[in-house]
Amino acid sequence: MLQNKNIVVTGALKGIGRETVTHLASHGANIWACAHFHSDEFLEFCSKTEDEYKVKIYPHLADFTCIDSVKLMAKEILKTKIQVNGLVNVAGVTKDAIFQMTSYSDMKEIFNVNVAATIVLTQSICKSMIRAKTGSIVNVSSISAMDGVEGQLSYSSSKAALIGSTKTLARELGESDIRVNCIAPGVIDTEMNSNVPENILKARLEATSLKRMGKPREVADLIVFLMSDLSSYMTGQIIRIDGGMA
Repeated sequence: MLQNKNIVVTGALKGIGRETVTHLASHGANIWACAHFHSDEFLEFCSKTEDEYKVKIYPHLADFTCIDSVKLMAKEILKTKIQVNGLVNVAGVTKDAIFQMTSYSDMKEIFNVNVAATIVLTQSICKSMIRAKTGSIVNVSSISAMDGVEGQLSYSSSKAALIGSTKTLARELGESDIRVNCIAPGVIDTEMNSNVPENILKARLEATSLKRMGKPREVADLIVFLMSDLSSYMTGQIIRIDGGMA
C-alpha cells in the first residue's frame, strides 16, 4: 500500500511513534525515524525493521526543545535528495499540573516541542512535497485538546494549536496536492499513560464505550490509512481515535 513511499516520523523512540515506524515499514515505506536520543536498542530496532520488511530505515537525532537542532535534522533529510512523500508529527511532551501550579518554564517547553518545533520541521520537510506537488502530513493531537483534561492546561492548549495549524496548512497546501490531517488519540497504552494514577486512569477508561485502552498499533493503522491513497480526498480533518469517549 505504501511501496516506495518515503516518510518522516518523529517521536520514533517509543510508543505511537515507534509503532508507526513498524507499521509503515510493513506496508513498504522507507522511514526517517526521528528520535530525541539514540540508544543501542533503538538503533537495533531500526536495523531489524529494515531487514524484516526490506525497506530503508534512517535513524535521525533531534532535540525538539532546540529549534536549531530540528532545523539541522531537516536539512540532513533534504540533503539526501530523496523525495519525501509523507510526514508524521508524533513527537510531544507533557508535564501535568493544575492551572494554578503551571509554571511558565514548563509551559514554554511544552509549546516549544509540541507546536514550534513541529511547525518548523513541517516548514522544512514540506519543501520536498511542494516541489513534487504531492504529499501527506499527519499531526498527532489529543482528545485533551478537544475535551479538556484536568491538570493538562499546557498540554491541551499546545495540542489544540496543532488542530488549528492543521486546518490552516490544509488550506495553504491544498493547491500543491498536499493533504494535512490531524488525529486525536484518547487513552492509549503508552509510557505517557503509565504514570497516570490508577483511579484517574480507571475513570477515563470508564468514560469510553469500549472500556479499555487503545493500542499504539490501532493508532498506527489510522496513520497508515492517512499516508496512503485510500484517503486521497481527505484533508483538514480532525479524527478522534478514542474508543468512544463520552
